[in-house]
Amino acid sequence: MSSLLHSASVLLADGNVPQPGRNAPDQLTGKVNTVLGIAAWAGTAAGVAGVLITGTMMAISLKRGESSEHMSRLGMVLGGCVLVATAGPLIQFVFQ
Repeated sequence: MSSLLHSASVLLADGNVPQPGRNAPDQLTGKVNTVLGIAAWAGTAAGVAGVLITGTMMAISLKRGESSEHMSRLGMVLGGCVLVATAGPLIQFVFQ
């Protein structure tokens, strides 16, 4: 068992770790990029709509004199916006 671990550590430390090539067809890659682009735009639009709706609800509640937990809702919306905005670059960093 220890000789197997030693061989694996030597292989990894050597720097010659095999890197499999990307063999996805160009037609598939283009279609997947289109779908992901549409999903990214939809996520951005949903985030903007969420911020606008939460702001409107906060203004209406203030006008009526009601107290409500809009800040937690706004935090969740902004957290979703950050998640949508960083998903693409994060995945690109991990897989390249």
